[in-house]
Amino acid sequence: MSDSEELARLADLHQRGALNDEEFARAKARLLNGEATARSSAAANPAMNVINSLRRSREDRWLGGVCGGIAQLSGIAAWFLRLVFALLLLCGGTGLLIYLLMWVFVPLDEPPVISQRTA
Repeated sequence: MSDSEELARLADLHQRGALNDEEFARAKARLLNGEATARSSAAANPAMNVINSLRRSREDRWLGGVCGGIAQLSGIAAWFLRLVFALLLLCGGTGLLIYLLMWVFVPLDEPPVISQRTA
């Protein structure tokens, strides 16, 4: 829904009495500042949030950490994912191609933050 449609909907609610003057002003300001559209777009597509949170694992890795990263995100055992990629490797090298593409394009997980105390 575009901003003009949202403003028209807010004005209609305000005219019907569903929103008082203060609520209308706050909703209008939030809409014009872009807060509502950013929040609604993130909530509207949770699959993109999951895909964007995919990272290659630093701890559970044999080669590039791709299977370990998928395992952390999905809850599927990493050994099972490695088996799937190995079976796909036998299907014309598809598993190798997918693994290499993910190795290149999926970012590495952030290193753990270690706090050091000074005495």
